[in-house]
Amino acid sequence: MEEGIGGLRHLYMTVFLSGFASLMVIPAITDITMLALCPGQDECSLAIYLSGFQQAIIGLGTVVMTPLIGNLSDVYGRKSLLTVPLALSIIPLVILAYSRETNFFYAYFALRTVTAMVCEGSINCLTLAYVADTVSERERVSAFGVLAGFLSASFVCGTLAARFLSTASTFQVAAFTSMLATIYMRVFLKESLPGGDGSLRQPILKGGSDAIEEDGYSPETIQVYKKVPSTGDLICLLRSSKTLSQAAIVSFFQSLAEGGLQASLMYFLKARFHFNKNQFADLMLIVGISGTVSQLLFMPILAPVLGEEKLLSIGLLVGSFNMFLNSISWAVWVPYAATVFSAFGFLVQPSIRSIVSKQVGPNEQGKAQGCISGISSFANIVSPLIFSPLTALFLSEAAPFYFPGFSIMCIGLAMIIGFVQSTMIRASPISSHKISNIISVEST
Repeated sequence: MEEGIGGLRHLYMTVFLSGFASLMVIPAITDITMLALCPGQDECSLAIYLSGFQQAIIGLGTVVMTPLIGNLSDVYGRKSLLTVPLALSIIPLVILAYSRETNFFYAYFALRTVTAMVCEGSINCLTLAYVADTVSERERVSAFGVLAGFLSASFVCGTLAARFLSTASTFQVAAFTSMLATIYMRVFLKESLPGGDGSLRQPILKGGSDAIEEDGYSPETIQVYKKVPSTGDLICLLRSSKTLSQAAIVSFFQSLAEGGLQASLMYFLKARFHFNKNQFADLMLIVGISGTVSQLLFMPILAPVLGEEKLLSIGLLVGSFNMFLNSISWAVWVPYAATVFSAFGFLVQPSIRSIVSKQVGPNEQGKAQGCISGISSFANIVSPLIFSPLTALFLSEAAPFYFPGFSIMCIGLAMIIGFVQSTMIRASPISSHKISNIISVEST
């Protein structure tokens, strides 16, 4: 099914529409949360802790769900499994599209937590596996960059829309676009399976059992649920390649920093400079434009020249400097100026995913991408447990010393650890047969 980057246009459009729907509500959600929990206040520890709790619970769910969905997509197809998170993501948006009152906010909060356990990492995992199925290794890093670029473009367009729409209209447009993304994907996107085969190895709704035959053994019957990867399977997968395990460590610390930023930055800016919805939207718009330019323009040019490993290290190093600068913000313009460096941070995830995809064969792409997404999700469990209390403490009057941006500084330190690990990565693609044999032997 190798069609090159241009053959992914329907996948790009699906990612754009889905990203537009989910990302355009971010500038408004902070104000809605604080209005529901702490009306009339600029600093609210309850909102910080509740958001951190939600992030941790979502991370716990995605640790389980992303490897499961990724592995099932290796059998049942990427499109079939992609339908599930796209459809579920519509539900929370519809609630706030109807009303933003306190009771509806709590309903949104509960359903968003549950549905995001399935949706948060699965869409990214499945689209990355789809790209790996469709594009040759030589073009893969550029394709991952373009895919991430479309997500950044959706971020820009969504933030721009949120900047000019009312809060009610923002959620109404987001709910409609989320429905449109699901319908578009079902109508236009072709099914994709490992090895370029367009036919399903298993129909997803088939009941009963599957017969399999292994060399030297008689056929035996196994239940469908046994296709679900165990923790041991995923550990064996990571151990099968030093490069793969190193990429997993980098992904953990990068996601730890990303989750910390999500848990801390907006509340830091709200307390420090009294940011409102429009200021958040302006800041996110600048960041999104930087990311779009970085991934659509710089990534395809720089990746073939420098390689994924160097791009990964550059992105982490410059991204950590961005965090350090934000942590010492002394004026309202500093967070805006720091976005100059955020463009490099957008190089990190496509580089990691490309490195990972080259370490496994076509039959393990869903499992490998799901495994990395699961590790990222685990980091998102740990992150709010660390950074939410830290942010609340240093924004309160009980802080041991005056440094409102201390938690942001610690996020930069997490990225530095990831950078140090990234410098040890040396690309050494290995065949899928080697991976399969290693897993088979160790599992036995």
